[in-house]
Amino acid sequence: MNSSVHPLAPGLIVAVDGTSGSGKSSTSRGVAERLGLRYLDTGAMFRAMTWWLLRNGVDVHDPAAVAARCGEPSIVSGTDPLAPTITVDGEDVAAAIRTDEVNAAVSPVSAVPEVRTRLLELQRAVISAESAEGGIVVEGRDIGSVVVPDAPVKVYISADPAARAARRAAEEGGTDLAATQESLLARDKIDSGRATAPLTMADGAVHIDTTPYTLDEAIGLVVALVEDVGARR
Repeated sequence: MNSSVHPLAPGLIVAVDGTSGSGKSSTSRGVAERLGLRYLDTGAMFRAMTWWLLRNGVDVHDPAAVAARCGEPSIVSGTDPLAPTITVDGEDVAAAIRTDEVNAAVSPVSAVPEVRTRLLELQRAVISAESAEGGIVVEGRDIGSVVVPDAPVKVYISADPAARAARRAAEEGGTDLAATQESLLARDKIDSGRATAPLTMADGAVHIDTTPYTLDEAIGLVVALVEDVGARR
């Protein structure tokens, strides 16, 4: 990562929301690296919570059971954009949280208000510490609307469903694009329809459709936006 802190960075928070498979994570990491900022993947925190609940035999489809246990695990997120880490009770779960089992269970877990409240506290603690040190890019589905609604830079990233399916299939080594696209659209419906912190474009966010852009071009668009906002701060 760039060892020097970007001149716009002190106190800077870049909130990036968007749909699954839109390039949100890769773009966010790239922006953080290019600008010398830290990086937080809030989605990984929900996956880590889901992994812990599954491992401990909690019925993820029982909101009351999930709410009763979600305060127990210690979830720690590393913020290096070149090597982001996630641990649960000291155990590295970066690979474990990407399994099909977790993929299938993360949506109902994410919809439980007590889970969102618990992780919101953790997220804000990381954001407060890292923004005070030099700035951070935070990505998820409710960053600009709930987690840090006063972030000076808000971005909403989306892409055409077919493009999203192709990207996700390439990431996960899948070949069934139709099934992947159906899964992504189902996740969109759940995320947008939940009562607590639904996926939405935050007030003041800039919408970027990454369908026609390469990753490097998408990163450049967000970097330009950050620098434009920073110049006016």
